[in-house]
Amino acid sequence: MTEIFKNSEGDSIAASIFGNEDNPLVIFLHGGGQTRFAWHQAAENISKKGFYVITYDLRGHGDSFWSKKGNYKINDHKKDLISIIKNFNKPANLVGASLGGMTCLSLAGDKEFSELCKALIMVDIGIYPNQEGSDKIVEFMSSAQNGFASLEEAANHISEFLPHRKKPKDLRGLNKNLRKKGNRFYWHWDPNFLQGRKGEDIKNYFSHLEEAAKIQNKPTLLIKGALSDVLTEEDKDYFLEIIPHAEFEEIEDAAHMVAGDKNDIFSVAVESFLIRNN
Repeated sequence: MTEIFKNSEGDSIAASIFGNEDNPLVIFLHGGGQTRFAWHQAAENISKKGFYVITYDLRGHGDSFWSKKGNYKINDHKKDLISIIKNFNKPANLVGASLGGMTCLSLAGDKEFSELCKALIMVDIGIYPNQEGSDKIVEFMSSAQNGFASLEEAANHISEFLPHRKKPKDLRGLNKNLRKKGNRFYWHWDPNFLQGRKGEDIKNYFSHLEEAAKIQNKPTLLIKGALSDVLTEEDKDYFLEIIPHAEFEEIEDAAHMVAGDKNDIFSVAVESFLIRNN
């Protein structure tokens, strides 16, 4: 089921909903350059285990609004998340990948709003993303500004970025990550989303997250793709040092986009943690 939420400023946020509203709430936040459909299969699986699951398009992505002022900082994404949770009379279990994970961590460690978070699952992201891996993502998201002539051309471009993943035979699923304008296909995110990120020092840009990590005391699971260049071993160890109560799972043969690479194994890890903490 599709739902449109409104943030505190009245902007529209597109979401998909799975399961019974009486069940514990789980909210999935995707990474930069993705949409809510990245979680579709995992959300379906987890809802069948007795959870009410929401996936939504972050501002500047998918079917959600684009900020006219280019407001795409972590704090802006956190405000949207707070607005969504406040629609329900219960805290949310937060599952976030990459940018989505940093948004979730920011909320979990927010003294004013931390009660809105029941438990935290960080998907292939630590307190800081690895600079080199993050730069590759920013470079990819900045590419092909003139769009693609076909889905095939877009698929080939994505395959170059994700060489470990087989190119799908049916390309229709790409329509959820692309928008068609005239006869060309364009990325389904606001180009201004990257403003201020390119070339920015990671630790400077995300320094506030370390303070949030030190404060937050929610049940926490860190999931790492074994092939990831965004969450390195060093980054993983630092996260577990700062949040010593956190659990850790590594998923073999998965890179940064863990759910897309190994969805079934990912879903089981998330389900197990959620069942134990709800």
